[in-house]
Amino acid sequence: MLDFRILGPLEAKGEDGPIQLGGPKQRATLAILLLNANRVVPVDEIAEALYAGAPPATAVTQVQRQISELRKTLGADASIETQAPGYMLRFDASRLDLARFEALTHEAGGAQARGDLATAAALLREALALWRGEPLADLAYEPFAQAPVARIGELRLAALEQRLALDLALGEHRTIVSELEELVAEHPLHEPFAAQLMLAYYRAGRQGDALEVFRRARATLVAELGLDPTPTLRRLEQAILRQEPELELEARRANGLHAVLAVATTDAALQPLRALAEPLARRPGRELILARAVPIGGDVTAAAEAANAARTPESSPTRTAAFATDDLPAEIVRLTPLYEIELVLVEAPPNFAEGGIPTQLASLFERSTADIAVVGGVPSGGTGVYVPFGGGKHDWAAAEIGAAMAQEAGTRLTLVGTKADPASGRRDASRLLADAALAVQQLGAVETVPLLVDPSEEALSAALGNAAVVLTGLAEHWPRSGLGPVRQAILRSARAPVLIVHRGLRPGSLAPREGATRFTWSIEESPGYSQAVSFAPM
Repeated sequence: MLDFRILGPLEAKGEDGPIQLGGPKQRATLAILLLNANRVVPVDEIAEALYAGAPPATAVTQVQRQISELRKTLGADASIETQAPGYMLRFDASRLDLARFEALTHEAGGAQARGDLATAAALLREALALWRGEPLADLAYEPFAQAPVARIGELRLAALEQRLALDLALGEHRTIVSELEELVAEHPLHEPFAAQLMLAYYRAGRQGDALEVFRRARATLVAELGLDPTPTLRRLEQAILRQEPELELEARRANGLHAVLAVATTDAALQPLRALAEPLARRPGRELILARAVPIGGDVTAAAEAANAARTPESSPTRTAAFATDDLPAEIVRLTPLYEIELVLVEAPPNFAEGGIPTQLASLFERSTADIAVVGGVPSGGTGVYVPFGGGKHDWAAAEIGAAMAQEAGTRLTLVGTKADPASGRRDASRLLADAALAVQQLGAVETVPLLVDPSEEALSAALGNAAVVLTGLAEHWPRSGLGPVRQAILRSARAPVLIVHRGLRPGSLAPREGATRFTWSIEESPGYSQAVSFAPM
């Protein structure tokens, strides 16, 4: 079997060792297919990527030639399929180092959620050891590679930051000082590394060095960006100056207080968002931040009063805030690291059920390290939490949030999938739903049941008719296809609140295991994609 590596220069390896790849265009073609593994990539899209947005008149022929030569280079083990309107590289995603990295980081998230910090740290070390340099280092100059390379790099930084946090919690502050010194020098504007180095120095009895890190970080930020350090870094400096006891080693700090942020842009949305977010914030180590955003020049005082009034006497501890902004995504991205926000609930924009993703919402999806849940639908008298589940990365985030909701409400979690189609030889989704059920149950005692329905909008809408709340992951190809017909149908017919979930950059607690399978709803078709309901490698 073939192994592919993109966490460094592009490499392919067969049973007899490394495969000598061809020139830049052939390597770029393989990289494009790998970045879209098990998905049909239209010929036009490949041509646009290969020729930096200016394909020649012979672009289709050129793409066909590159595919033909790539098939010869990779040999019989390569499965590059021709499917209208393009090509698909079909393979077991566990043979790709990026997929193994993501699987390990998600497994680490599950271990940390169970309180097994040592295992979580070991899994993150194993994941980070897969890196051999900058992703697609030999193609990083190509325009098509820049966005995915940047995103993959953010995943590495998030995993590295989390591993260092675990090391600090496990008392390894002396052993990671030199590593942190190198990281701070390499990423002088990345404040979390500076904060971790300050804490490591302090716990090693080097208070002066810790304060010097802060002074250098502040000088760099002022010189480079004209900005002061964030409140988080300033609070850490003051805590070190006061030698506050909370800085001492406590393993619980790696599982410390995390926040659920509910942001309303209207007073009417405050109560519904609070009602959905509050059960999630009741979990150990969580808190709720209820925020009211107004346009620049709006009445911030009245907004703050409305947020305070949204709290009920029986509410769990809730912090409230109000602010004026003309760029809400930027404000949420700014708040996320300051308050360890892991989930953000926002109102669905007007006409969201029509399927388009507004620019501001797309910006939030692309930039947020936290999970985002876009809330539509209406309150209902239904029972139970329902998750239409297709196995995509955003579906796993929806399943995790749904499991937490069900556990806090003392109700069951229903995972919805498609029935078999004997005429086409397609299996039902029961095996995938079983995998998901086992995964969510490792995070807590929640009763899960599968529900198989026909792969149609009508059947799915009927199945969700009795739900108290519905969660579904965003389509993985949402930048091109928008919300997609399945989620549009759910929102249009919903008689319950609907949360459309986008997984953030930081590793979550659940993920498909290596070699796991997923399927898609057959009605979720969009131009340029073939979306048959079938089991296929991730």
